[in-house]
Parts: sequence; structure tokens; C-alpha cells
Amino acid sequence: MSDSHGSSDLLEGAINDYLMWMIENEYTTETSNYYGRILGHFKEFVVREKIAWEHVFTPDTLEAFLKVSKSSYKKTPIKGIGHYLFKHGRITQPLWKKQRVLPEIYEEYLVYFDKVRQVNPSRIQKTKRLLTALHDYLEKNKWELTGLRIKQIDSFLAQFNHGHATSTQAFNRSLLRGFLSYLYIERRMLQRDLALLIVGATQFAQAKPPRFLRPHEVQQLFTTIEPVTSFELRTYAMLHLAYALGLRPCEISRITLDDLSFRQGEISLPQRKACNPIKLPLPENTIKSIAAYLVGGRPKSSSRTLFLRHKAPIRPVTAAGVSRYLQVWFKRTGINASAYWLRHTYAQNLLEAGVSVFEIKEMLGHDRIQTSKRYIHIHTKLMRKVLFDETL
Repeated sequence: MSDSHGSSDLLEGAINDYLMWMIENEYTTETSNYYGRILGHFKEFVVREKIAWEHVFTPDTLEAFLKVSKSSYKKTPIKGIGHYLFKHGRITQPLWKKQRVLPEIYEEYLVYFDKVRQVNPSRIQKTKRLLTALHDYLEKNKWELTGLRIKQIDSFLAQFNHGHATSTQAFNRSLLRGFLSYLYIERRMLQRDLALLIVGATQFAQAKPPRFLRPHEVQQLFTTIEPVTSFELRTYAMLHLAYALGLRPCEISRITLDDLSFRQGEISLPQRKACNPIKLPLPENTIKSIAAYLVGGRPKSSSRTLFLRHKAPIRPVTAAGVSRYLQVWFKRTGINASAYWLRHTYAQNLLEAGVSVFEIKEMLGHDRIQTSKRYIHIHTKLMRKVLFDETL
């Protein structure tokens, strides 16, 4: 195990961030001081044992530290910072769980899912939990993955989703759809795309339209705060991209400097959720906000990714980070909304401008026209409310 100096620097930064987080979340001074002492001892242990960063937050390292410390009470601060780092995407797996290795096809999908979607690590863990249950279910019933039928999928979901809330069941179906589409489209292992056949309560949820911003809220969003700090300049540029182009947080996090063409006034999006790359025009205000961030807010780095973290280690912002920064901006401007409201507002503006649903599908990066049709549902309801004074 080498590179202990690098581990020391990374761990010191992580400890400082975690203790600051504890203070911001109103932990008592006694608790934060106690955690600081234990984490200091943990750092000394890591340096002394020359443990590389990728091995610092593992069950084996924790067990070795507790054995040397001769106290099981010291594990709580270590688990606490491990949970914090995992939640913020700074380590790849929870400290308290030893990872089970699945058959190759499942592990390859998890790598693919992480690379293409760039989701929060917790979502990767939830996906792995579902795939582990699926694998065990198929093994128990002696069913082959390549011979899957929708009847078997429905049977598995009925068992896996039993007792869960409706929203959790819908989320699990979504995760499984992604895996089945991968087997059909990327690996050619299934004779048909079973993902299209997985339906459930999520269909009824479509009757409730996504939310979007009204004109006065849009004005409030862009005029309440004058971006000055590097954090504000970064979030302001993200805000423009989400509102003016309807980009998802994951798409914003993937933008590179090479995707931007200020001369032509456009942006290329080579990696989209539905694998349909596109070039979109950049409005003048969006170009200005990105330029302001590049000049006054972006840290110096060899990375070609547009949006970077401002704290060491300097690295690309995650999709979860984009959502979090936009959420903070909403809160500061007094609007109770989320990042996806900007995407819905973009679709609403397209509808009011007379753009066809087929064009909206391409511009939003949807893989199915049914998904885009939900935005027409929004427009219809708005018309009923405004024109006919109906209570919706």
C-alpha cells in the first residue's frame, strides 16, 4: 500500500469538510470535537500504515484501526465520515458493507451505467442491490438471463417491491428497465426489449403533470441574485443551461470545453440519456454566463470538463452536485422548486411557441414519444385552468 502522503492530504481535506458539515448541521460542539479527535487518530493510523486512498474507507481498514485502538466506540465517527463521503460521491461504496461480486454481465452493466449516466454513487448501489436480488431470484428458479420472459420479470418485481411505497416501486421498475434495455440494445442478449413491457403504478403517476415556473418566477430566479463569487458564477451558468436548453443535471455535468463553440453560438451534446447526440443553439445570455464563469469562477485545471469543484481535489462536478447547487439557488431566491422544474419550463416554452411534439422529443433527448407527450398534458391543463377557470 503506497502513496500515503496523497492519502494524508485527501483524508485531511475530507475530515475538515466533514467537521464543517457537522457544524453547519448544528451538531453540538462536544460531538464535533469528539469526532475530530477520533478522526485525527484515524488519520495518524492511515499515515503510519501507509494506506492508499482507495483502501482507506474499507471494512478491513476500519477493523484494523479498531483493533489497534482497542475500542469499538471509535467506529461511529469513521462510519459517519464514510457515509458523508459516499453520499457526496467522494468514495465509491459505503464503508460498512463488503461488496459482493456479481456475474460478469451484471458488473459490466454497473460500469456502463456509471459511465453513461454519471449518477450519484448511491444510485449505483441501489441498482446493484436490485441486480443482486434479480440474479438470486433467477438462480433459485433455475432461469437463464438470456431466456427472460415478461412473466418472470413481473413475478420478480412483485416479490422485490412487496411492502415498498409506490414511489419506491416505480423507482425500482425504472432501474430494471435500464438493465433490460442494456441487455437488448447494447448486448443483444434478449430477443425483445422487455423494458417496454414493464408497467405499473408509474403509468397512473403521469396524470399528475410535472411542475414548471411562471414568468414572474423566472424573472425572480434570474434577477434576485447578482452572481459575484466563483460559486455563484458557476451556478448561474448552470441555471442558464437548464432553463434555456432544458438540459438534465447529468447532461450539464458532462459538458466539456470542447463541446462549446462560442464562434458558432452552439453546444454539442454527444452523450445523452437516450443516446441521441444533438447540437443546440446557445442564447446570448447563456454564452455570457458561461464566459463569466470561465473568466472569473472556474478553477485552473487540466480537466476539459466545464464545471469543476472549487475545493481540492479539483474534479468535475457530479449530476447530484448540479442538482444541489441549483436547489440552493432556488432557496436563496425564495422559490420552492427543483432543478427539473427548469426542464419542464423549457418544454412548456417550446409548446407555447408552436414546436411539434416530435421536435420536442429530440430537443429534450427523450427515447420515447410517450415521455414527451406528458408535456402536452401540462399545456392542456394550463389552458383549462386559465381559460375555463377549472380547479385542477
